[in-house]
Amino acid sequence: MVNGGKFALQLFKNAVGFVAALICAALFLAWGLFQGAQQGGDPVVLAVMVGTGLVTASVLGGFAMVPAFIAITVAEMFGWRSVVYHVGIGGLIALGMWTFDMNVSDAAVRPGTTIALAAGFLAGGVYWLIAGRTSGRWHSGR
Repeated sequence: MVNGGKFALQLFKNAVGFVAALICAALFLAWGLFQGAQQGGDPVVLAVMVGTGLVTASVLGGFAMVPAFIAITVAEMFGWRSVVYHVGIGGLIALGMWTFDMNVSDAAVRPGTTIALAAGFLAGGVYWLIAGRTSGRWHSGR
C-alpha cells in the first residue's frame, strides 16, 4: 500500500536533493578551479566562481540525470537509506562521467580522478541529507 501524501513529499525531496547535490558538486569543482585566484578576496572572483558553479551544475545534471534517476528509483523501491549507498553511488556516477570518453586501452588512472570522486561523494552525501534518509518511507509498511 502506498501513502500518497508521503509519496508526493518524497518526490519533492528527491528533486530538491538532486538539484542541491548537483550544485554542491559543481561549486566544489569551481572552488578548486578558482582557488589560486582567491588570494586578494576579490568579490568579482567569488561571483565568477559561483556563476561557473551554477553553469557546471546544469551540465553535470544533463549527464548524471539518467544514472541518478536509476539509483534513486532503486533506493526508493527497496527502501535503502544507507549513507554508504548514496555516497558510493554518487562517487560511481562521478567516476563514470569522468572516465566516459577514456579509451579502454588506457591503463593509467586519468589525472583528476580523485577530484571527480570527491565531488561525487559530496553530491551523494548532500542527496542523502535531503532525501536519502527517508527513501522508501512512503510504503505503508515502513
